[in-house]
Amino acid sequence: MTADSRRLRVGLLFGGRSGEHEVSIRSALSVLEAIDREKYEVVPIGITREGRWLIATDPRQLIAGGAVAGQGTMVAVVPEPGDRKLTTVDATAGRAVGQVDVVFPLLHGPYGEDGTVQGLLELANVPYVGAGVLGSACGMDKGVMKRLFQAANLPVLDWVAIRKVDWRRDPAGTIRELADRLGYPNFVKPANLGSSVGISKVRHPDEFHDALELAFSYDIKVVVERAAIDCREVECAVLGNDEPVASVVGELVPRREFYDYTAKYVSNDTDLYIPADLPEPVGTRVQALAVAAFQAVECAGLGRVDFFVQRDTGAISVNEINTLPGFTSISMYPKLWEASGIGYRELIDRLIQLAFERHAERSALRIS
Repeated sequence: MTADSRRLRVGLLFGGRSGEHEVSIRSALSVLEAIDREKYEVVPIGITREGRWLIATDPRQLIAGGAVAGQGTMVAVVPEPGDRKLTTVDATAGRAVGQVDVVFPLLHGPYGEDGTVQGLLELANVPYVGAGVLGSACGMDKGVMKRLFQAANLPVLDWVAIRKVDWRRDPAGTIRELADRLGYPNFVKPANLGSSVGISKVRHPDEFHDALELAFSYDIKVVVERAAIDCREVECAVLGNDEPVASVVGELVPRREFYDYTAKYVSNDTDLYIPADLPEPVGTRVQALAVAAFQAVECAGLGRVDFFVQRDTGAISVNEINTLPGFTSISMYPKLWEASGIGYRELIDRLIQLAFERHAERSALRIS
């Protein structure tokens, strides 16, 4: 809490230019509903699909439609490094409309979860929730992420990264190479996107072309992964900075063929088991690997790590980390911590405090 005991002003940043725009709005609505209003004053800042930053006196109206429709007051952000605050300015009238003490980014995918917004906030010298520039960028790019996992000796399934220029140069040769290396089935994913957007399951050669074209419509780099056969999908949440801790482990059982965008955010037709019914040594190993994956990509604040567990052997593979996991009402990250003894409101409070702790530690470093 600040010295004058006033409520801390939290800039809730949502919307954005990625394909996960709607998911971000859902996350913001949930946080807005749950945050402790006696301790925090919320300043909702919505980003349109075109990249305009908007603020409004009625946050619910802005979140519900303004950031999508382009309503509200367009603002610019002005860094004030000496005060460690971010001033929002009416971009039309040129007048200040308020400051924020800390920013809570709820931006999923590119232009929000990938280090871009984090870089802006670093330049502004303002505390913010979540990983820094490096951790965000590494956690966003699935190819870089998997290389870091392998460098940390974490178990991952076979995978290949492909660039659009190589795909355009030799589509048939690319498909043959992927089939020889990975076999079938496999998954084709944009390298820098989340929430299962642009992902396809490929079962035979005839499906590869359309799957790659779809993925390349979202990114210039694509990751193709060997499918996990006869595996359970489990997830573990991580919380902390220098000494992160893991939640209980949860299991996803999609009623659809795989845990796609619709299953995550629209139909709610995936069964969640929290805690997962795993043998104790397997659950403990998943928690240890979750923390190791979190540290391998230089994450901070929060992260959710996804795994595959082989049904017959119990062998574990790390799938990916999400450095800004969803905060919707059906999201796994808050549910895992609720089952671990930390309720939603307390979780939001802890994340904000971790933002201040990380900022204070970095501010104490010498720069000359």
